[in-house]
Amino acid sequence: MIASRLVSLIELKRSTGERGMGKFIAFNGIVYDVTDCPKWRPDMHENLHFPGQDLTSELPEAPHDEIVFKHDCVKIVGRLVAGL
Repeated sequence: MIASRLVSLIELKRSTGERGMGKFIAFNGIVYDVTDCPKWRPDMHENLHFPGQDLTSELPEAPHDEIVFKHDCVKIVGRLVAGL
């Protein structure tokens, strides 16, 4: 189920875990909160990806597929909207 919240690109880019903000990433237009995920705790996932980014173009090169978005620690925030 996708949350009805709309997330701007600016909000996504600010959601890096700094200053009490959550850590958000986007994939295929959906924004996810990965704040509680162990692999995102060091503020960089696998020394490759920072929170606050749209990772749609990078997932095909990853050693995993979209199943990672179904982990218990990943929460759906809403839809990414570029024009907000």
